[in-house]
Amino acid sequence: MKKLFLVFLAVAALSSSIVFSPIAQAVEYAKGAHVIAYYFHGQMRCPTCHKLEQYSRETIEANFKDALASGKLEFKVVNVEDKGNEHYGNDYKLYTKSLILSLVKNGKEAKWENLDRIWEYVGNKQRFIDYVKNGVADLLKETQ
Repeated sequence: MKKLFLVFLAVAALSSSIVFSPIAQAVEYAKGAHVIAYYFHGQMRCPTCHKLEQYSRETIEANFKDALASGKLEFKVVNVEDKGNEHYGNDYKLYTKSLILSLVKNGKEAKWENLDRIWEYVGNKQRFIDYVKNGVADLLKETQ
């Protein structure tokens, strides 16, 4: 009976550390530096606009799994025409669908970059992937 109780305690301890570990990591990164990759769009979306979002998501999810899992990187899709999101147009000087990388340090945006060449590269998926991958990787280096 005593052995069974000890095994139960050990399993409970391991389970709780597994459950809370990702949450603790995410909270820790939220206090420190992390990158948010925003894909901004409006209500009207053409096939190219959908492709921009798709390629951005695929590139980030395929190449930055660890950063996403740890909370060092987030990918957010935002409709700038939804109530409460209008400010993004002014914040980032948006004039079309855009992929913006935002470096956040100590809870405040330290810098941001518009990956505006996604429009130029949308017709060449590999160039698009390389461009986005390099942009994200460069900004993630600044979270160290």
